[in-house]
Amino acid sequence: MPEFTGIEPYTTWDGAFTPDELDAIIAYGDGLGQTQATIIESDHNSKFRSTRISWIEESQETLWMFRKLVGAASTINQQAYCFDLAALESLQYTVYHAGEKSHYDWHVDHGRTPRRRKLSLVLQLSAPTDYEGCDLQIYASNQIDTAPKTRGTLIAFPSYTLHRVTPITAGIRRSLVMWCSGPRFR
Repeated sequence: MPEFTGIEPYTTWDGAFTPDELDAIIAYGDGLGQTQATIIESDHNSKFRSTRISWIEESQETLWMFRKLVGAASTINQQAYCFDLAALESLQYTVYHAGEKSHYDWHVDHGRTPRRRKLSLVLQLSAPTDYEGCDLQIYASNQIDTAPKTRGTLIAFPSYTLHRVTPITAGIRRSLVMWCSGPRFR
């Protein structure tokens, strides 16, 4: 059984992926053409979000990633949230560069999206020594919580939870972001 910490405002799973699997995800993601991220139904505003992303679609080459993530998301959901989930969206490979002062201000993943996102997950691909700043912060009640930076940690939280990534001040941070969607909450 996986080792979880926390339930609210987020759940973590350390060691969800092996170092070799993390290296394979980075190699695949770095091989894709990255574009400046945009915000749904909004013109790009670098004051709000400045990151580079690429999308990883399910294919023969990436099937192992999707299978592992579906299994991890399902286990986390069963243990911590019990949401009615139906699908895992395409994976967002996200790169934060200090030279670009990359960041993503306060937002939620639930709302004006093509699907009803219920569970958001972030896989830490970089080691904490690879960068400075760039904290994933979650504001779910009356305080701001900072998620761990340990390489290989999978962080899950409800998609309606307010969160941000603070500006990176040195180095490069890589992460894999995914969302699980499902029918309306009831």
